[in-house]
Amino acid sequence: MPPEDARTPLAGARVVVTGGAGFLGRAVLDVLRARGIEATVPRRKEYDLTNEEHVDRMYRSLRPDIVIHLAAEVGGIGANQAMPGRFLYANLAMALHLIEHARRNGIARFVQVGTICSYPKHTPVPFREEDLWNGYPEETNAPYGIAKKAALVMLDAYHRQYGLASAYLLPANLYGPRDNFDVRTSHVIPALIRRCSEASLGGERSIQCWGTGEATREFLFVTDAAEAVVRAAESIDVPVPINLGTGVEIKIRDLVQRIARHCSFDGAIEWDPTKPDGQPRRCLDVQRAQTMLGWRASTDLSDGLRRTVEWYRGHVHAQGVAQP
Repeated sequence: MPPEDARTPLAGARVVVTGGAGFLGRAVLDVLRARGIEATVPRRKEYDLTNEEHVDRMYRSLRPDIVIHLAAEVGGIGANQAMPGRFLYANLAMALHLIEHARRNGIARFVQVGTICSYPKHTPVPFREEDLWNGYPEETNAPYGIAKKAALVMLDAYHRQYGLASAYLLPANLYGPRDNFDVRTSHVIPALIRRCSEASLGGERSIQCWGTGEATREFLFVTDAAEAVVRAAESIDVPVPINLGTGVEIKIRDLVQRIARHCSFDGAIEWDPTKPDGQPRRCLDVQRAQTMLGWRASTDLSDGLRRTVEWYRGHVHAQGVAQP
């Protein structure tokens, strides 16, 4: 990360970060502050970004030069199965209104964070950005993934017709301190940290996990992702998809064992193959991010898991609450 006194191309710009109160959003705000930028975060109680009138009012009130769009409605496999319509509608509506009003207001740059759920179910590993359109996404999260991919199409169309400068990023599964540990909506790493920690402290002899454990995933520490997002806001004008990740995949079975060790859980791990695994494999080609952003991930999984477990124990479990 550049030193705090480093001059950033964003100096003097009015930066708005949607979803700035969320997991990735707070990390992005930290990176911006280190560059001397105090961004504005539109709060949901004032601006419902799925409502076009609210989005119009947000642009008129906050007058942004740069919009970093991180707000999303998202969850794990169970949440995607329970709320596919809501996830499609909310994410599509937010992008639709925010991009259209970015054009109307002549902003300098729009940064959209997408999802690797947009990739086809059987994308060859490592995922290359050129493969994004070569098939249908994995069924359990296709509505969410397609909504996010539609934003890429819209940004490309608006760049070609209106000259709207924008960037489009595809991060691997994020994790780290301040993640969402809610049992109903959390993603795989925070869900497993909570489950293993509670099992360890409760003296349980086993835990149950969804699927077979044979699916693979790639995980990116949240502060590494935040640095890439800010670099895109500083320099990228053309919305070509850019993968963000480590380029390293791990089987969910092996991930659970690592997390169990970090949480001092030594009981049995039981798998329920009647539950879905999700996409069979995920691992990204990250060369484009290195070339276009001068960025690469700096936190390995072992260190990132340790830091995340330590944060969880100090801030969530110790307080007896489900959320930070």
